[in-house]
Amino acid sequence: MKGVVLAGGTGSRLFPLTKITNKHLLPIYDKPMVYYPIQTLVDAGIRDIMIVTGGRNAGDFLRLLGNGKEFGLAHLNYAYQEGEGGIAEALALAEHFADGDQICIILGDNLIEGSIRHAVEDFAAQQRGARILLKQVPDAERFGVAELRGDRIVGIEEKPQKPKSNCAVTGIYLYDATVFEKIRTLVPSARGELEITDVNNAYIREGTMTFSYLEGWWTDAGTFESLLRASNLVARSRTTEDRPSPTSEAGIP
Repeated sequence: MKGVVLAGGTGSRLFPLTKITNKHLLPIYDKPMVYYPIQTLVDAGIRDIMIVTGGRNAGDFLRLLGNGKEFGLAHLNYAYQEGEGGIAEALALAEHFADGDQICIILGDNLIEGSIRHAVEDFAAQQRGARILLKQVPDAERFGVAELRGDRIVGIEEKPQKPKSNCAVTGIYLYDATVFEKIRTLVPSARGELEITDVNNAYIREGTMTFSYLEGWWTDAGTFESLLRASNLVARSRTTEDRPSPTSEAGIP
């Protein structure tokens, strides 16, 4: 399976921080934001990865990441998105890279505490269709929301005023090779973008969409509030990891 990190856009909600750099290069605690989604893919066993970026600072990704040596990778691939055509348009740039394989997509501003390895392995066994990662949240109206019927997703609604569940669709998607055919059938939304929700609903209509629940915390980092929250969550996790166990504090080996 191949991995794609979508790290384009102008980051307008983080202006003026993004006036001279790409949002995904901003720091989250002690690392650039883009490090976290790359590490998520690597931890899931994915080693063939593409970064899709855009804007005036695209070259900074190559200077920062190189061939991915810091992540134990032998090579990183890059693609450039002109303008802001939405997540689905950015994903379309990875068609040649995917070359018929299954792909795992993660938005470049999404950070998670846990691992997606089990979801990746389950999808590899699934062989066709799609799988998305859901997270139960108290403010589902801020996100794309999955409507569930038993163990099936019957629809996804973007930022509904009255959510039909508390299950937000996170920015992690697993697709088979037909995703690119589906993207070619999309028409721009009212925002002038090709929406990833429309891609997911296409899989739902054909009955091949599955899902997994994401363990641990999850956040994006696309606003000042969520950028701060992401840094605090990472810092708290690091503090917990570094804290001595009760037995070691007592001098017990």
